[in-house]
Amino acid sequence: MLSNLLIKNYALIKQLEMSPDPGLNIITGETGAGKSIMLGAIGLLLGNRADVKSLYDTREKCIIEGSFNLAGYDMAPNFEEENLDFSEECIVRREISVAGKSRAFINDTPVNLETLRRISSQLLDIHSQHDSVMLGNNEFQLQVVDSFAVNGELLQAYQTNFQVYKNAVRALEKLQKNAAQLRREFDFDQFLYQELNAANLRPGEQESLEQELTILENAVEIRERLQLAHAYIDNPEGSILEFLKNTINSLGQASKLVPAYDILRQRAQSCLIELRDLADEIDNINSTLELDHSRTEVVRERLDVIYLLLKKHQSGTVEELLEIEQELEGKLNKVLNLDEELLKAQKEAGRTEEAMRKSAKKLSVKRHQVTKAIESLILEKLSELGIPNASLSIQITETAPSQNGIDSVAFLFSGNKGILPQELKQVASGGEFSRLMMVIKYILADKRKLPTIIFDEIDTGVSGEIAKKMGKMMHNMSFSHQIIAITHLHQIASSGNAHYFVYKDHSSEKTVSKIKKLAGDERVMEIAQMIGGHNPSESVIHNAREMILNN
Repeated sequence: MLSNLLIKNYALIKQLEMSPDPGLNIITGETGAGKSIMLGAIGLLLGNRADVKSLYDTREKCIIEGSFNLAGYDMAPNFEEENLDFSEECIVRREISVAGKSRAFINDTPVNLETLRRISSQLLDIHSQHDSVMLGNNEFQLQVVDSFAVNGELLQAYQTNFQVYKNAVRALEKLQKNAAQLRREFDFDQFLYQELNAANLRPGEQESLEQELTILENAVEIRERLQLAHAYIDNPEGSILEFLKNTINSLGQASKLVPAYDILRQRAQSCLIELRDLADEIDNINSTLELDHSRTEVVRERLDVIYLLLKKHQSGTVEELLEIEQELEGKLNKVLNLDEELLKAQKEAGRTEEAMRKSAKKLSVKRHQVTKAIESLILEKLSELGIPNASLSIQITETAPSQNGIDSVAFLFSGNKGILPQELKQVASGGEFSRLMMVIKYILADKRKLPTIIFDEIDTGVSGEIAKKMGKMMHNMSFSHQIIAITHLHQIASSGNAHYFVYKDHSSEKTVSKIKKLAGDERVMEIAQMIGGHNPSESVIHNAREMILNN
């Protein structure tokens, strides 16, 4: 339950703090006093969007903090699922900086808004006039049936199977689409592959052939240059080798006089050996060079094939062409194996559909089983709330599988005798909506173990004895749930265990919304003013006191 609520620097609230009673808490006040502002602040704890415009003082940050006592509630698994430490004393905090940046914390651990919503939705449940309108929504009606049937685990199991089925169908559809595309491209891909495969390309082939062609095309000039180079090195009429031999002899004679010069002779000797080797290699290369016109033509034709393929496939190297050839081979093999892959995907889609429909059927059966009980309970409580001739029929029709199963639920209602039930949004009045929503919340209270339930003027459109009975219902609910009710009706206000009054303080330069807990004569006077206006008579005051004592 909510043990303490702190609101700082929010809208018209400079600082507001309250510690609600474990039972039924009543909040009253004039229109515009700040009750809706309080709900807006609590909405931030539930993960609603924050706005820097809501700061009371734009120089300070806004803080909304709710302290919850979770003793006796099986909440630990919810926290473990979000990787949060569980404590029976839980603090949920939301901050809005002066720059508009929002931060959320659970037990001082920073969390994102999605985590905040998942946790706080297990701590607080707010029901407002808007919910009464929402009651006419078929999806909400389905949620009512599921809540009464306690279908949480069944629904989750179905939704898991439904998602697996949807993924399998998407995979099948994608494969079918790709298969159609691959089949359309098969003939052309096969032609390209066969062309590349027939070319029998080899890595590095292009560079090797281009070098060979250069040699073949310039063989005459190359031979002339090599012969000239050989002559410079080794020519009987005067060559580098002869000059070098003479150099070695001179250095040998000098080293006899100065032994240290022998190192020079050795170096010259090494040069002689290297030059002889160089001359031999030049001669060998020269002897292998031939003017082979047929080979030149073969190389040119092979390079033309390579250049054509490079241009056709917009590639830069033979290696890239080999990669394309491999990719084409993979695509062709995939087409050849398509039927097998499609059959496998179809079987998977069929298997997951069967599992999905099986779990959907279990969910549907459970829903059908509780409809009569829901109808009976709702009609019984509506009779107590002044609609004795109401009729209600919960119709469940099978639909195509969706996130919520294979059922569509429609509440058909009539508040008058002899009138055929029709869909709620077509026949229910505002007062009937309020009472019907109150009854639904009443019968579902024990199905959902929520620590705190907040009713925001859910009593719209009712008065008199009916309002009193609604107050009694809230009071009964407060034995197992903490209830906070914002109301304008004295019949409901007098039913509370604790009474809080929201008002505007105009004593400073800027109006401030404040709250105070009423007790004794203050509470009696507030109830009396709700009955008879600002100046209630003694009899009205006495009546207010009696109403409080009798609840």
